[in-house]
Amino acid sequence: MPERVWLVANDEQAATLAANGHQVGNSVIVATDDLRALSPQAIKTILDASEIVVDPSLGDDARWQLEAIFGGHRIPGGGLLLFDGGIDRRMVAIYGHPSTSSLGVLGEQGPEEGAERLRSIAEGYGADGSVILPTFEIIATVASAGAGSDGDYSAMTARDTIRPWIETAAANGMYVVLDLQSGRSDFLSQAKVYEEFLRLPHVGLALDPEWRLKPHEVHLQQIGTVDAAEINQVVEWLAELVREHALPQKLLIVHQFRYSMITNRGAIETPPELAVLIHMDGQGSLGAKYSTWNALTTMDDADQFHWGWKNFYDEDSPMATPEQVLELTPNSVFVSFQ
Repeated sequence: MPERVWLVANDEQAATLAANGHQVGNSVIVATDDLRALSPQAIKTILDASEIVVDPSLGDDARWQLEAIFGGHRIPGGGLLLFDGGIDRRMVAIYGHPSTSSLGVLGEQGPEEGAERLRSIAEGYGADGSVILPTFEIIATVASAGAGSDGDYSAMTARDTIRPWIETAAANGMYVVLDLQSGRSDFLSQAKVYEEFLRLPHVGLALDPEWRLKPHEVHLQQIGTVDAAEINQVVEWLAELVREHALPQKLLIVHQFRYSMITNRGAIETPPELAVLIHMDGQGSLGAKYSTWNALTTMDDADQFHWGWKNFYDEDSPMATPEQVLELTPNSVFVSFQ
């Protein structure tokens, strides 16, 4: 076991340590980017060290990334980064509300049966060598036709209704995404209701602008919209949770099938604490969905996001096959079924 591990930013710094004799009996690890992306062997060396010396040039991010390494939490299936940490990962999800089948396939069965069903749904999505991470995407707040007692046109799902799905996912090496349809409320206020779940390493968040209403709007009379500024409130809060609780990178999804659903999309922050993903969740003919995909993924800001695709059992005609989804450019790392 090395007495000391030096974390440096480049090969020149490593060479300087060697020239000065600092490598004798110690280890030097070159961390050119995110510490969480280091090889499993390098991370083991860090965990076994009695002392770690971090070069200041690695910046402030190195501190909380090191805490995440020592925190012991890992993404189901391994690693600390969802899509950029040496594991070619694709998440395959069933979407819906636990209490009803009318809002998606997830509600057609209980958690254990849902986990089993996901195994068959995911077949074919690892044909390109990707490691599949089965996922429950749960509608935590539901867009409602009536204003409700608080006037926000959004119904909160009780945490005790969601909890069995969270626990089943943890027991089966799965991920969970909590989906918010916030109505006239704001996304951050609703996200904070589920903070106890979002502090867990296998739970992420999705924001659905289709159901984000302006004052005096109601659902189904127009497509909702949200500005990057409101999304960034969630980004900053969620990133702080990751740092505070030494968590692995957390998924943040923003749904979109029209330009107007997200204003100033290029201003959405994508900090290293989060994997920020745009989920193209339009429905209809395959040709129409391809057109929407191409329109959204060729915008000037597209390269700053990960990308996801959604399949609808009843509304798509026909529904895309795994082969067709795997042919998409950019690569779709999140595929859900409703």
